[in-house]
Amino acid sequence: MSEAPLWKGIDVIAAVGGKADREDWLATGVSIDSRSLEAGDLFVAIVGPVHDGHDFACAAFESGASALLLSQRPDNLPAEANVILVDDTLRALEDLGRAARARTDAQIVAVTGSVGKTGSKESLLHILSRQGKTHASIGSFNNHWGVPLSLSRMPEDTKYAIFELGMNHPGELGPLSKMVRPHVALITTIEAVHLEFFSDVEAIARAKAEIFEGLTSSGSVILNGDNSYGGLLKSIAANAGITQILTFGEKSEADIRLTDFTLYPDYSDVAVKIASQEVFFRLGVPGRHWISNILGVLGAVSELGANIEKAAEALGAMQSPKGRGARHMVPCLGGSYMVVDESYNASPASMRASLEVLQNLYPDGDGRRIAVLGDMLELGEKSADIHRSLKADVCAAEVDLLFTCGPNMAQLAKSMPSTIRTHHEDISELLINPLLDTVRAGDIILIKGSLGSKMRIPLDALLAQQPTALAASEQRGR
Repeated sequence: MSEAPLWKGIDVIAAVGGKADREDWLATGVSIDSRSLEAGDLFVAIVGPVHDGHDFACAAFESGASALLLSQRPDNLPAEANVILVDDTLRALEDLGRAARARTDAQIVAVTGSVGKTGSKESLLHILSRQGKTHASIGSFNNHWGVPLSLSRMPEDTKYAIFELGMNHPGELGPLSKMVRPHVALITTIEAVHLEFFSDVEAIARAKAEIFEGLTSSGSVILNGDNSYGGLLKSIAANAGITQILTFGEKSEADIRLTDFTLYPDYSDVAVKIASQEVFFRLGVPGRHWISNILGVLGAVSELGANIEKAAEALGAMQSPKGRGARHMVPCLGGSYMVVDESYNASPASMRASLEVLQNLYPDGDGRRIAVLGDMLELGEKSADIHRSLKADVCAAEVDLLFTCGPNMAQLAKSMPSTIRTHHEDISELLINPLLDTVRAGDIILIKGSLGSKMRIPLDALLAQQPTALAASEQRGR
């Protein structure tokens, strides 16, 4: 039996308050990008800072869009196209997202935090999809258009749903939370990110606390009890009238408490106590920071009423997501080298965590530890000092070669001792030739930087020789 359509035309038109000549069509998905649109999708023409979706309405129709949500009809759009006209397409997408939320009985988790949002969201998806029909936002669709788009894509019969909520200014998170109306709100941690837009880290914590604004009346909050701002967040939640507030961490009073762990190059063995239940499991992704993320994830799973033992069992099969620790073995003369892909984004906390993972990996033969680091962006006037502060972490990771790019990473490169060979360039593209000339069999290469640093460019150059990424079981380490 085929699945029910995601949306009926009559329901879309009612949700967005639009005008349409026809309502007897069905949509199997929702898209705002004509390039990735699949036949049967409803296309929503968003007007963005660079592109106007209306310019791609014809392309969307030619790609098989079942209907188009527009604020004006292009002259060259074929007459047979199903069109819903509204005053504001972004507001209409928000209304469609709210309608999707209103029609489902799904148990919903909203995830935010300075770092670990996407990893926690993907972990929840990995766990919960084994216990029922689960929907989650794709990638980092966590902003003012990504959240309503993700909501609008949620099937009515979803059992669990996970939405990532992001922000880089005060006042952005509250409206997103009110749209999602989560049963569980998880804040992974509070760190020095987006300082360019905030007076201090406490201001970041208060902005993240806006996630409480949309929590359902009997909802739960999961907080990092080991974080310096855990107490502040707990107080804000209590003052908002929230009574179900749980913490995770290593402290004895934590509701989800880490009791023991052992780090290995490719995984970790972990023991956790949740209320009176002891849980022992193998976590298939390496690194101390992943253990912290998983504590919060298990807290959310518990609050949803899902099975903790099944969740723990699923964690052994987890793999690092693309751009967030995924490993690749690349063939080269004399063997192969490993590339650790952390290219998606970077903050001081995540940079230190990645360097710690590199420290726990051991090169083969004459191989070396190589760190390829791009600027961490949006750190404000203290950015140069923050970048220089990574010197101790690079040294502790026993890095043999350091490649850097960007004006802020130049400060780190200048501060390094003569025992660590460094190479700096202004932009990431200029690192390609020096890197390719340097790498050899046995090397382990970490690539990390903020998305705007474009570390994907040297990453792709290093991966160009390999036909496919090898499975986790083929990754090196001892």
